[in-house]
Amino acid sequence: MTHVVCTDDGRRLSVEEMGKSDGDPVFLLHGTPGSRIGPHPRISVLYWLGVRLITFDRPGYGGSDRQVGRSVGSVAGDVSAIADHLGLDRFSVVGRSGGGPHALACAALLPERVLRVAVLVGLAPHAAEGLDWFGGMTPSNVTEYTVALSGRHRFADWLAPAAREIRADPASLIAGLYAELPEADRRMVNNPGVRDMLLRNYAEALRRSEDGWVDDAIAFCSPWGFDPADITVPTLLWHGGQDRFSPIDHSRWLATRIRTATMWEEPEAAHFGALAALPDLLPWLVNGEDAA
Repeated sequence: MTHVVCTDDGRRLSVEEMGKSDGDPVFLLHGTPGSRIGPHPRISVLYWLGVRLITFDRPGYGGSDRQVGRSVGSVAGDVSAIADHLGLDRFSVVGRSGGGPHALACAALLPERVLRVAVLVGLAPHAAEGLDWFGGMTPSNVTEYTVALSGRHRFADWLAPAAREIRADPASLIAGLYAELPEADRRMVNNPGVRDMLLRNYAEALRRSEDGWVDDAIAFCSPWGFDPADITVPTLLWHGGQDRFSPIDHSRWLATRIRTATMWEEPEAAHFGALAALPDLLPWLVNGEDAA
């Protein structure tokens, strides 16, 4: 079921619901670039676990209007607006990759509403003290974030040609990254079902513009608008030891700052291993049960 939710400042957010309509609500925050129709657990799994999964296009992606100058913390207002529209008082939040910092924002800024938060292959703040932020990161990501640090306009100009190519052929994004993928990630993206979900996700994310991608990257490299150390809700950090896009040291750093955090490391998994891990985390997200 698709909704259009209007925010207090007049923006439209494109929202998707799936799973059990009266189930336990869980917000899934997509990666970068990404959209509301990105990879998610099978509908049968959501029904079996009694989960009402809610996804939405962050501003500038898919069907959602842009919010120029947004910070990572800005997402908390959008999640609140969607929850109010759907009549939800309490909910859990999970973010994958670029959605990870945004999930943490909800936990930090909406503690009275967020029950639990999970982050899969997420990032730490760029100014994280004692962390080599680029350490272990693929050359393509190092270049992307280095350009983002030089400013919004320069980064937008730099990203535009690649975004046009991906818009014309979403498979070009995977093809461009393939040489940098560890073997675990190659196995994931070579799976026809996973590949199809990723291609539909990228196509929807960039169908109007690359504004969401630009604003995500700038937000990651700027002050987030909250301190992860302020998070008080139960937090689960999942990371693959072979991840080269969001290196595992980012989650390890977060685990030392968030008092309520539990770290779950999968040594042989990589970045896209988060797609397979999410269904195992859902029981914990909805009722605190140990993940399988």
